Amino acid sequence: MTLSLVDLLSWACLLGGGFFGIVGGIGLVRLPDLFTRFHAAGITDTLCTALIAIGLMLQSDSWLVSVKLLLILAFLFFTSPTSTHALAKAALHGKLKPLRYKGKEGASSST
Repeated sequence: MTLSLVDLLSWACLLGGGFFGIVGGIGLVRLPDLFTRFHAAGITDTLCTALIAIGLMLQSDSWLVSVKLLLILAFLFFTSPTSTHALAKAALHGKLKPLRYKGKEGASSST
């Protein structure tokens, strides 16, 4: 049983996408405020999804499946940053202030 270069690249993309999905999920739980959590959600939406879709494209036998995955990837590439920006603007419009850090001690205040 030998693995081809395409299989190795595919598994590298799938494992990398899974890793960034886990990191993004941890970030959603651990980060302190809404605006920093948007960053974690952005990692999951773009990098995780892109790597998994590329890995699946490399594994697919049909060109039709690859085209569908590419269209899904293009759709997410344009809609994810747009929706994140709209949510952040709505939060700012709703008077939600970002968390601010002071000095070297790392103490935070929500002024």
